[in-house]
Amino acid sequence: MTLTSALGLGQTALELGLINSLTVLALFLSYSMLNVCDLSTDGCFTLGACVGAVVAISGHPWLALPAAMCAGVVSGFVTALLQTRMGVESLLAGIIVNTALYSINIAVMGNSSLLNMNKTETVFTKAKALLKSTALSGQYKLLVALVAVVLVIVFLSLFLRTRLGLAIRATGNNPDMVRSSSINPAFTTTVGLCVSNSFTALSGCLLAQSQKSVNIDIGTGMVTIALASLLIGGTFMGRGSIPKRAVGVVLGSFIFRLVYAIALRFDMPASMLKLVSSVIVVIAISGPYLKSRVPMLRRRLGHAREARGAEREVR
Repeated sequence: MTLTSALGLGQTALELGLINSLTVLALFLSYSMLNVCDLSTDGCFTLGACVGAVVAISGHPWLALPAAMCAGVVSGFVTALLQTRMGVESLLAGIIVNTALYSINIAVMGNSSLLNMNKTETVFTKAKALLKSTALSGQYKLLVALVAVVLVIVFLSLFLRTRLGLAIRATGNNPDMVRSSSINPAFTTTVGLCVSNSFTALSGCLLAQSQKSVNIDIGTGMVTIALASLLIGGTFMGRGSIPKRAVGVVLGSFIFRLVYAIALRFDMPASMLKLVSSVIVVIAISGPYLKSRVPMLRRRLGHAREARGAEREVR
């Protein structure tokens, strides 16, 4: 692999990693902070891509971003409604919404499974035009994704320090204590899921505008990718302040995409990439546990050596 191809590979992985990190940040809020495993991520990601594409095709690429986020808020609200007001378990609520979103996404796309945006202006083409005469003209996709990620990290860092943000974090840690403090956990759960799903939809919208096409399966497997990236980021950065953990999430997304890109570079069949995702998730989940078992294994090996030494002395 030449240096030029390696740099191109790294840039592509960084661009996709930044765009997908918005979904990982959404999972960071819902899973890590709120302690809700939202399985509607795949459908919500596709919803954001579909809504964003339709609005961009109509001639409003910048309006596509808030439109996609509003669609994500609605998706999060329905998921939270099922959980908090209708007694549906969080996992089942996510599955139900994800299934329903398939039909909704097809309807948004005009009963088509594919939208072509080759002749459509997007936020990326707008950024490219703005940077045309500068040294950063070739990095327009990277800059747009970076700005979006920085804004979301700043928002999360500030939001989770507010009274409502602290209530959301408390709901994830101990909902009974939240109830005793006269805070409605149903409200905090609803707000948390609405915000997190808006980030997921924004991620889908940016990916659709970046690759200038949308298909109905664009969000398939995103919850697995986001979970793997979240766990990888947690392994590297550990626990700490919200900004530090959020940056770790972005780092985890980049590392995951880099592994993906390397797998593609080695001509791995596309059908095997889901297996790669699953293996990365297993490693990310089991890694900390296996690491914690290393001292005990060393002690056992030490005792075994001492026992063998004692047997030799007796003989």
